[in-house]
Amino acid sequence: MKNKLRHMIEQPGVHAAPAVYDCIGALAAERAGFDFIFSSGFGIAASLLGKPDFGYLTAGEMIDAAKRIAGSVAIPLIADMDTGYGNPLNVIRTVQDIVQSQVAGIILEDQEWPKKCGHFEGKRVVSADEQVEKIKAAVYARGDSGLVIVARTDARALEGLNGAIARGERYLAAGADVLFIEAPQSREELAEVARHFQGVPLFANIIEGGKTPNLSVAELDAMGYKLVAFALSGLFSATQAMLDCFNTLKADGSTANVNSELSFEGFKDVIRMQQHLDLESQFGLKGRSLEP
Repeated sequence: MKNKLRHMIEQPGVHAAPAVYDCIGALAAERAGFDFIFSSGFGIAASLLGKPDFGYLTAGEMIDAAKRIAGSVAIPLIADMDTGYGNPLNVIRTVQDIVQSQVAGIILEDQEWPKKCGHFEGKRVVSADEQVEKIKAAVYARGDSGLVIVARTDARALEGLNGAIARGERYLAAGADVLFIEAPQSREELAEVARHFQGVPLFANIIEGGKTPNLSVAELDAMGYKLVAFALSGLFSATQAMLDCFNTLKADGSTANVNSELSFEGFKDVIRMQQHLDLESQFGLKGRSLEP
């Protein structure tokens, strides 16, 4: 998976994908035809804890979630690893744990801990010197695994676009493979980042209602971006679908009027039920299936 992702970012053209927060989302993205996915710290915090992306998740929770998601599909995963969960030594341990999994890439950001969603107010960043050492530690820890390192800076909100660009230059020099300047606040800012870093694999993050304008993949491709994440689209859509379903159930005392095109049989197809039935047969369990 790591080499597959690395090959993708070395080829011409843009690659876009949704971020997911569980294995169902990963399976849905793969089924839709995406050739890679992201994991969403925001979505994992919301689904696992019912809390906002305020640094509540531990390293173990994020790593375990990333491993489960990566293991559920046959496409590469770029996993949100927040700040690396400490100093450069903590980053080394985080990356070493990730390298042993099927995760193909990680995102490391330069916020102070506890971090916040990049589109929230009140963020703080560590010094550029400190983040450079953390990126160097990540490069050291990945060894020859091929793990892709995406360096994210949240400095736009605190140091302006020029400050974020200056940090980006240093993070790339430290060994990052991809640069992610979080939350540019206009089309012009997105274009300026792309003009400054021509030839560099750049990452754009689109959040409906966030600080960055909701440009299309084609528009970002024309600017020169390499990776585009739609970080919360799936989370928002799934949450609205559940709210609609549960509100209808509460009001009607029935799900007869729930607007869902997915049946029990359809869901079994999503989770690849037939593969597991085949495994039962292969290992002598035919006729003992627990399938309803």
